[in-house]
Amino acid sequence: MKKKWKITLFSILGLAFIFLCAVGWWVWASVNEIDKAQKPKEESRFGQFEEKPEYQPPEWEGSERVNVLLMGGDDRGLRDNEVARSDTMLVVSFDPVTKKIHLFSVLRDTRVEIPGYKDNRANTAITLGGPDLAMKTIGNLMGLDIQYYVYADFQGFIKLVDALGGVDFYVEKDMKWTDNADGNRYDIDLKKGQQHLDGEKALQYVRFRHDKLSDFTRTERQREFLKAVAAKLKNGWNLIKLPDILSEVVPYIETNMSSNDMLKLASLGYNSHQAGSAQIPPMDLVFDENVGGSAMLGVRDRDKLKEYVQEVLVADDTVPETPEPSASSSAAAAQ
Repeated sequence: MKKKWKITLFSILGLAFIFLCAVGWWVWASVNEIDKAQKPKEESRFGQFEEKPEYQPPEWEGSERVNVLLMGGDDRGLRDNEVARSDTMLVVSFDPVTKKIHLFSVLRDTRVEIPGYKDNRANTAITLGGPDLAMKTIGNLMGLDIQYYVYADFQGFIKLVDALGGVDFYVEKDMKWTDNADGNRYDIDLKKGQQHLDGEKALQYVRFRHDKLSDFTRTERQREFLKAVAAKLKNGWNLIKLPDILSEVVPYIETNMSSNDMLKLASLGYNSHQAGSAQIPPMDLVFDENVGGSAMLGVRDRDKLKEYVQEVLVADDTVPETPEPSASSSAAAAQ
C-alpha cells in the first residue's frame, strides 16, 4: 500500500513537472514571437519618421485606463519610404478597475487637428508623422491618452483569421465589388447568411463600403467582426496555440508594445468583458464639408464629442437597463 502511494505521488509530481515545463515553453515561445512585432528602426515601415518628444505616447503604469489604436492600411503599390493611409482605425479602451472593454471606430474622413500640420482627414496623420502622430491626433480628437498602436496590412489580417481557424459570422447582405489592383486578388464577392469566413473572405467583409452609408456601415461591420475575433482568441484551444498564431501574424504587423506590455494587456483582456462599442464621430455630431476642394466629415462640436466618448466608457451594454416605474405602478405600490 505504501509503495503504491509513493508511485501515485511520484506520478503526480511528474505530471506537475511536465505541466510546468509546458507552461514555461509556452510563455517563452509567446514572448519570443511578440518581441519580433516591435521592429527596429531600420526594419520598420515607419523608420523614416523622426521621433519627436511632443508626439511620444504616455507610459502605461498598469492601474489606469489604457487605450490601443489599431490601424489597417493598404500597402500595395507604395514607393520607398511611402506610408499608406490608415483607412481602418479602431481604438480599444481597457479599464483595469471595472474590467470593461470598449471599442471605437474612427471615420477615416473625419476632419481633425493634426499637431504641427493643417487640419486634414484623420487617416493622413500616419503619413505625416508615423504612428506616434496618429496616436496623438486620434487621442486629441477623443480626449483620451493613447499609449499603444498596432498596425497591420492586408496580409496581416488574413493571416490572423486563418491562424484562428476562421470565424463563424453572419453576413447581413450580398456584397460584390471588383478591385482591379493586383490582378483582382482583392475582389469582394460574399453572399448573405451565416458563414465560416476564412482570412480572404473576412478581409472582403471588413473592406466592403459600397453601399448607401459607405464608411459609416463599414466601420460598424469592422467593430462587430473584431468582437467575434476577440471572442475566438479567448477560446482555450487558441490560447494554447498562441505561439503558433503569433508566428503567423507578427511578420505583417508593427507595434510599440514590448512583450511585457502585450502580455499584461492580454491578461487584462482575458479577464475583462466587452461592454460596448461606438462610432467616432457619432452621426448627430458629423456633417459634410469641403476643405480646399476635398470632401471631409466635419465635427459640429469637438467638446461634445469628447463628452460622448466619456459617456460610452461609463456605459455597459451587457447590463440590462432597469426600466423606470410608470405612474400607475408607483401609485399601486403606494397603496
